[in-house]
Amino acid sequence: MQSFIPAGYKPALTLYQTQSAISLIKRVFQDALARELNLKRVSAPLFVEPSSGLNDDLNGVERPVAFDIPAAGSNAQVVHSLAKWKRMALYRYDIHPGKGIYTDMNAIRRDEEPDNLHSVYVDQWDWEKVITPETRTTFTLYQTVNAIVGAICDTQLTVRGKYPQLCSMPLLNRNVTFLTAQGLEDEYPELTPKQRENLAAKKYGTIFIEGIGGKLRSGKPHDGRAPDYDDWDMNGDILFYNPVLDAAIEISSMGIRVSPESLDRQLTLAGCDDRRALPFHKMLLEGKLPLTMGGGIGQSRLCMLLLGKAHIGEVQSSIWDEHTKKVFEEADITLL
Repeated sequence: MQSFIPAGYKPALTLYQTQSAISLIKRVFQDALARELNLKRVSAPLFVEPSSGLNDDLNGVERPVAFDIPAAGSNAQVVHSLAKWKRMALYRYDIHPGKGIYTDMNAIRRDEEPDNLHSVYVDQWDWEKVITPETRTTFTLYQTVNAIVGAICDTQLTVRGKYPQLCSMPLLNRNVTFLTAQGLEDEYPELTPKQRENLAAKKYGTIFIEGIGGKLRSGKPHDGRAPDYDDWDMNGDILFYNPVLDAAIEISSMGIRVSPESLDRQLTLAGCDDRRALPFHKMLLEGKLPLTMGGGIGQSRLCMLLLGKAHIGEVQSSIWDEHTKKVFEEADITLL
């Protein structure tokens, strides 16, 4: 899908106002997130060693950006996300149940196909917290989803107070409708997963689609998810209806993380048994890592949503194809 400009679209904020508003959103939201989920900020890597098994393999086909480090006699990969690194960090920091960490995650996904919502540059708040066997439940998952959505909606109110020109946009719905990927497939079997998301988001406003990664009754998953971080039966995506694009916008991918038992099962289902020998996976299978839940929350996508932007390039600097640059230049809309 190529980038496009919605009919009648004009940015509500100037370029300078946009930069100031981005700064405000990032300050306000990350403070709210840390408060709601009991998280402390930590520093995180931009790259990891391939042999560690800590890089996120996403759908298993994306090529990581790799390079050598002669002085260290090692190779490195730019992270796709920090899904597994965070769990190891909780183990190293000896974080206790009910507490967690968050960090700024920056990644390069070279095989991403850029459009209004996608860029090869990824920026998100990655968070992870320790849970107990007793709290490893869907109730905990839903409770956390509601807390994140509440923090987003509160941030929107703060931003609208600073920039009243944004008040022409509808308020986000803080009442989350919880759906399952299988339920959506049963209701709309003739549609693609993305089309189902768009219909559901437009109908309910704010949705959480549960059960992503495993195969549905059709034999296909709703969306790809690596087998070694989320438990496919206890995960999902937070999506909002975006009136500017008249489509769903995924803000967060999150979930209860794999236990030794679910990791064992999902590695086999995904045909990834070779990962069992990697340090991270070995420790997890042996029960040495804490039970956790976590996720990522897109920084640029959240700014897009709250500022009424039509393209992710209006809130982040990246490299765009010639078609995209031409379309937005002719409309006198600046891509950073």
